[in-house]
Amino acid sequence: MSRASERGAVAVEFAIVAPVLVMLVLGIVEFSRAYGVQASLSAAAREGVRVMAITGNSTTAKNVAKTTASLSPALQDTDITFGAACPATPAVGTSPQVTVTITYSLTTITGIAGPFAMTSKGAMLCGG
Repeated sequence: MSRASERGAVAVEFAIVAPVLVMLVLGIVEFSRAYGVQASLSAAAREGVRVMAITGNSTTAKNVAKTTASLSPALQDTDITFGAACPATPAVGTSPQVTVTITYSLTTITGIAGPFAMTSKGAMLCGG
């Protein structure tokens, strides 16, 4: 074959492969962001439940969780729910614990899919 008959073949091949490569890169970016948000939510749940187990103050625990998460858009108070509070004097032979559940709606950068509902839970024995 002559070079003249192969003219433009590279452009056609690139036009076929480029969208697949772009989608692969965007998928990696979205997955990485979701993984980072989930790690942030887990850290926020851990810190929030720790403060709640030690102090018993849900307002302080929510503020600590929101500060720890550092998400954009930020967590709201309605995104954070606590289980039963620690009893003032636990019964003998029991190990009461406090729990926290954080829910977050992750919007995607590309807008191709989503939003995704993400949840993180934490539990700790009362008193730390």
